[in-house]
Amino acid sequence: MSTPTTRRTHPVDLDVLDLVPVAEGSTPYDAVAATVAAARAAEAAGYRRYWMAEHHNFPGVASSATAVLVGHVASATTSIRVGSGGIMLPNHAPLVVAEQFGTLATLHPGRIDLGLGRAPGTDPVTAHALRRVEDAAVDFGSEVAQVMRYLGPVDAGARVRAVPGEGTEVPIWILGSSHGGAQVAAALGLPYAFASHFAPRMLLTALQTYREGFRPAGRDGSLDAPRVAAAVNLVVADTREKAERIWGSHLRRVHGIVTGRRGLLPPAVDGDVTAGWSPQKRAAVESMTAVSFVGTPSAVHDGLQDFVGATGVDELVVATSAHDLDDRLRSLQLLGEVWHGAGAAAAVA
Repeated sequence: MSTPTTRRTHPVDLDVLDLVPVAEGSTPYDAVAATVAAARAAEAAGYRRYWMAEHHNFPGVASSATAVLVGHVASATTSIRVGSGGIMLPNHAPLVVAEQFGTLATLHPGRIDLGLGRAPGTDPVTAHALRRVEDAAVDFGSEVAQVMRYLGPVDAGARVRAVPGEGTEVPIWILGSSHGGAQVAAALGLPYAFASHFAPRMLLTALQTYREGFRPAGRDGSLDAPRVAAAVNLVVADTREKAERIWGSHLRRVHGIVTGRRGLLPPAVDGDVTAGWSPQKRAAVESMTAVSFVGTPSAVHDGLQDFVGATGVDELVVATSAHDLDDRLRSLQLLGEVWHGAGAAAAVA
């Protein structure tokens, strides 16, 4: 493994969002092994965070036990921050989440992030199987506040304490794709990450809602000003043609989602993968993947720069779905090189 670097000369940090995809021809074991390899590659390339997202009952997604995977990836790396992007809080008791991530922070001090979302991360039947309580989504803000208290300063007089957990001050992010999450993050003085990689429609208005409503929480280590991340789909390759071929796997997967066929991540194929799609399904896929950057390092860099200029985000969370691990690792490497290299050149100039 290459020696990890913490040098980041670009003003906007790069993060990774990993759904731990199970590719056709592979197993969940292979998917987790690929995630470890990708996390190590991201660490070597200078990315700041590596996040995994909670999903359930998706044959092609192996990230259901997110806290377990966070610990596994943190143990396999040395410097990159590892966390959830996110834990779907209404599926869990706040105390359990605080204990899990408090334990992770105890084992890996200074490296654990806790991103919290309010969606179920699955279908209604599976949500019921998870014993998800609908009121928990309604009370999302108060449940986030509970987690904050459990992970906050030690209170020896509290009747309920998270052990391990109390005093760890694990950084908490609110994840969302609408104004609701933005309002919660603003009211609690927490950083906010928007899921523009699959639900970009409200991106700009949600960021405006968050920034205008932001109030510092007064929590130790909390923000005194808004901090925003946005997730984007991304494939970088040595040629535009290769990047677009790799990107076809993700387009086929999204088409499966919009048509109710949630399978494994399909391989890349030659030709137009959208041929034969109905106009309605094509439009649905285009809408879900509107915030995507596919191409050579220089082209993707320029596109991301424009996106940063339009949104003012502080961090970019990149999600790369590539059937072949080598393509995924190469994409992370190429983006890291052009992003940090460009930043270094700008700093010298």
